[in-house]
Amino acid sequence: MNKAETAAILAIIKTAYPNFYRDVKEVDAAINLWAMMFSSDPALIVTEAVKALMCSLKFPPTIADVKEKIHQIQEPDKMTELEAWSQVQRAIADSNYHAEERFAALPPLVQKIIGSHNVLREWAMMDTETVNSVIQSNFMRSFTAKQKQVDTYKALPDSTKEMIAGAKRFELTEGDGLG
Repeated sequence: MNKAETAAILAIIKTAYPNFYRDVKEVDAAINLWAMMFSSDPALIVTEAVKALMCSLKFPPTIADVKEKIHQIQEPDKMTELEAWSQVQRAIADSNYHAEERFAALPPLVQKIIGSHNVLREWAMMDTETVNSVIQSNFMRSFTAKQKQVDTYKALPDSTKEMIAGAKRFELTEGDGLG
């Protein structure tokens, strides 16, 4: 999104919430900030997110509100922790002999939480009551935390993601004795 598109979106917000913006003197600073934070987002999706927020918020949306709404718009069918657990249960049911295949068929986020096909096999050998209480509870808590971590990362500006990627490359270089 460029500065002209940003100015148009901020004008919409100002029109919708006139009392909050009547004394604003730093319009250019706000435009620059919003343009920087949404530089990699298409203006159309930012506009739709702002419009959706205006239908429910009594106060002007923040950058964080808009970023969150963008992700909701882009992923309307995002898997819940209960849906993820349901997939894990189906994988467990057939993991005595096919754990690797069942693990490979799970979504990447679910795989990351479980760790390996061996865990599925272990769960398949456990008491069903334990799996459906303790394991389920721990999995769902981990899924929710991991999903939040992924969502938080997605909301970061591209410049921050690049900095993180650079830091990871630096750690790898330093850690392998090449640095």
